[in-house]
Amino acid sequence: MDKKRVLIFGIGGFVGQYLTKEFQNHGYEVYGTDIREPAWLTDTVSYRSADLINSADVSSLIADIRPDMIVNLAAISSVGQSWKIPETTFSVNVVGPLNILQAVRNNDLQTRVMFIGSSEEYEESDRPISEETKLNANNPYGISKMTQERLAELYRNEYGMKIYCVRAFNHTGVGQRDSFVLPSWCKQAAEIDKSGKPGEMLVGNLAVERDFSDVRDIVRAYRMVIESEDSSIIYNVGSGKSYALREMLDHIISLSSQPITVKVDQSRIRPTDTLRICCDHSLITEKLGWKPEHELFDTLKEIFDYYRNQSN
Repeated sequence: MDKKRVLIFGIGGFVGQYLTKEFQNHGYEVYGTDIREPAWLTDTVSYRSADLINSADVSSLIADIRPDMIVNLAAISSVGQSWKIPETTFSVNVVGPLNILQAVRNNDLQTRVMFIGSSEEYEESDRPISEETKLNANNPYGISKMTQERLAELYRNEYGMKIYCVRAFNHTGVGQRDSFVLPSWCKQAAEIDKSGKPGEMLVGNLAVERDFSDVRDIVRAYRMVIESEDSSIIYNVGSGKSYALREMLDHIISLSSQPITVKVDQSRIRPTDTLRICCDHSLITEKLGWKPEHELFDTLKEIFDYYRNQSN
């Protein structure tokens, strides 16, 4: 029997490498696309460069590959960045997914499509956030993801397409860009450790609490969701544990053998910052049997060790 084909848009990003492994380990043939070819790519992936916001690019790619599944990881995925480039955020996060939907429909394919949403779509809540929590994003990134979901619903209802949506909470791991908070801290602490002398770390708002998962748990959820039959169910994916950033910072600092002082950098504080975000993942656990397998503090040590072992 032929292997099922999955096409990953944005394969060059942080999550792409992990999602590729997840699908390959479960017998899929992986096709990948991005604006530029990632350095890690091996010949086990069929790769083509394409621009997600170029509808002709997207259409010809999908027509050629005729994938069984498409997962769209391509996005402006930083809240902070979305405040700086809101127009680009909407081009990539809304027009891009629309191009995928149109290409699947125009090529008359039965392809399953998955879009990645975010906890940033929800209104602020002191309680763990379930799928029943009201959607009310307070930043350009979150609003773009809400819009993407509405388009998915429209195409699902009007054209009978199999479009899956998940709302992923924060996730991290080795390979995430150091513009994101936890890799940034791990890198700073590791470099101070390597220097052999005390140092100073620059941080943003430490008062907030966040639910962080290991990226390997997240990509396992993505595969399980797109393999499931009911595409109308939107699932939260997160660890179910919320930690204060201060607690995570203290753990990272403890990994260094050198004294570290902490300085708040005002430029790292966002215009609005939700105080607490915690995932209620009971729906995906109940329906699909998914639950987290990795502990966050183990993941942080892996990221720290990665930077510690890098040669200068």
